[in-house]
Amino acid sequence: MTTIADLPEDVLVELLSLLPARDLGRACRLVCRQWRDVVDLTTLWKRKCQREGFYRQGLERSISDWKTFYILCSLKKNLIKNPCAEENFHHWKLDHNEGDKWRIEAMPGAHGREMLDPTVHKYFVTSYGPCFKSQLITLQNEGYWNQLMDEKRPEIVVKDWYAARFDCGCRYELTVRLLSEDYLVLEEFHPEPVVIEQWSDAMWREISYTFQNYPAGVRYIWFQHGGQDTQYWAGWYGIRVTNSSITIGPMTL
Repeated sequence: MTTIADLPEDVLVELLSLLPARDLGRACRLVCRQWRDVVDLTTLWKRKCQREGFYRQGLERSISDWKTFYILCSLKKNLIKNPCAEENFHHWKLDHNEGDKWRIEAMPGAHGREMLDPTVHKYFVTSYGPCFKSQLITLQNEGYWNQLMDEKRPEIVVKDWYAARFDCGCRYELTVRLLSEDYLVLEEFHPEPVVIEQWSDAMWREISYTFQNYPAGVRYIWFQHGGQDTQYWAGWYGIRVTNSSITIGPMTL
């Protein structure tokens, strides 16, 4: 009588590749030695990548671990919550809220411009006093377990968008820190503040940075941005920010 153990390896790979990764690791791999060996095959994880759209031509030489590549692709999402002010200030901690305080406005705003991304409809805007807001991301809560972060060191990509009003100068600042379990700073991205002069083009600009080869022990990511206007006008003439993102992905280069 034929059993599933009698199936050719390529058929078993095809069948097991239909299952969720969690089930492969927690259940299927423990069934028997044959299933363990199949679950550990590169071909199985490459097949899952192909099935779920993570595979692209030209990746063959750049990926050494298809299982990790699949897991990181399946987890990938924006870890910043409420990046475009659609939920008021929910998920944000207002670290500094001076002058006339933070405010939310709709695109393009007074003396402003629309973003190229038509899905972004709102932005946060600062006042004449320092305005900074932050989020603390707990990596385990987002599915990134300690061993994955320590052994694979996946790329951490930070992006933020900022703009000024045409009629007022302003200042923009960004700080992103990789923190240990004890909240010690393991690595930091803190570029020089951007000062935009009055009568600017009011264009939205992106700032981007990728953390690579950072120390082991990263358990949190702290993101803070903000600024103020440079002419101290009452109201909301300071820097505008929106569409912030932090994503974690596989290193493929």
